Amino acid sequence: MNIAEIESNIQKIMKSPNKETWIYDFLLAYGLPKSSIARLQNGNQNLSKTEGEISWKKKILFRDVKKKDLHLEITELEENFKHDQRFLIVTDYKTFLAVDTKTKDRLDIEFKDLIKHFDFFLHWAGMEKSQYVSENPADVKAAVKMAKLFDEIKKDNPDTSPEFLHGLNVFLARLLFCYFAEDTNLFEKDQFTNAIASHTQEDRSDLDKKCIYVCIKNNTIYS
Repeated sequence: MNIAEIESNIQKIMKSPNKETWIYDFLLAYGLPKSSIARLQNGNQNLSKTEGEISWKKKILFRDVKKKDLHLEITELEENFKHDQRFLIVTDYKTFLAVDTKTKDRLDIEFKDLIKHFDFFLHWAGMEKSQYVSENPADVKAAVKMAKLFDEIKKDNPDTSPEFLHGLNVFLARLLFCYFAEDTNLFEKDQFTNAIASHTQEDRSDLDKKCIYVCIKNNTIYS
């Protein structure tokens, strides 16, 4: 499962979350095995006997909290988890707290904003953020967006040759630099965006045919 699919899955379950099944839907969104989650849901794989709590070895320790201090609850989980769970989560479906027990990263957000932080749990999908990226939220967002764009381009271009993949990576690196240059005023205001807008249809349907190539010389964009 790729990043674009995961984000789409999270968006769907966050539109009208069902508190009774939300955590199972959340785990499924990352491509974890349906059979394992079914056993978790019926209790066979849940290592916790506490009502409202789900414990899955090496995966998650989740607590559905009602009328309690969430910060005290997450602290209690941190001090007492026993099965190498990667993520600890507590929520009352208004606030959402999570801890990555490996990296020690933390989330303390409104529940409705979880879609903005779905990359926090990418380990479940077999992906790990590099230490450099995890230290800079802006880099995390850029990496996620570039990965989504990579997935979308590959969907329409199934070429797996080393030459194609190298060219695609170079293209994305240049694209990311152009956005960076525009945001940091290395380019004039909206220079890169306007260069694309002025050479394509409004819906960008002809972008693949126009193939705008951008080069930088004396702070000028040429197509």
